[in-house]
Amino acid sequence: QVQLVESGGGLVQAGGSLRLSCAASGRTFSSYDMGWLRQAPGKERAFVAHISRSGGVTYYANSVKGRFTISRDNAKNTIYLEMNTLKPEDTAVYYCATHRRGSYYYTADDYAGWGQGTQVTVSS
Repeated sequence: QVQLVESGGGLVQAGGSLRLSCAASGRTFSSYDMGWLRQAPGKERAFVAHISRSGGVTYYANSVKGRFTISRDNAKNTIYLEMNTLKPEDTAVYYCATHRRGSYYYTADDYAGWGQGTQVTVSS
C-alpha cells in the first residue's frame, strides 16, 4: 500500500507559478499510475492530471492543459505538478492519489489512497 504526502502549496498572485510535490512511501510506487486532483470550496473533487507508471503517458483536464505539467521521479518515489500562469479559479486543495487499475482516468472515483492535500490560493 502506498501512503502519500503532498507539499508545495501556498498563496500566489494570478499569473504566478507553483510546484507541488507528492512523496510516496512503499516499495510499489513505481507500479502505480498516479493522478493529481483538486477540490475547490463548495465543489466536488475534480481530475487535474494523470501520469502513467513509467511517466511516458500523461493526460490533463482541459482547464489546465498547456499550463500544468505532471511528472514523476520513481527513484525518489515522488510525483510533481508544475503549475504556471495560475488563475484565481485554480484555487483549491490539491491531492495526489493512486490510480485504480482498470478505471478511466478523468474522474475522482478513478483514484484512491488520497494524501491529506495541499492548499493552493491564487489571488487576483
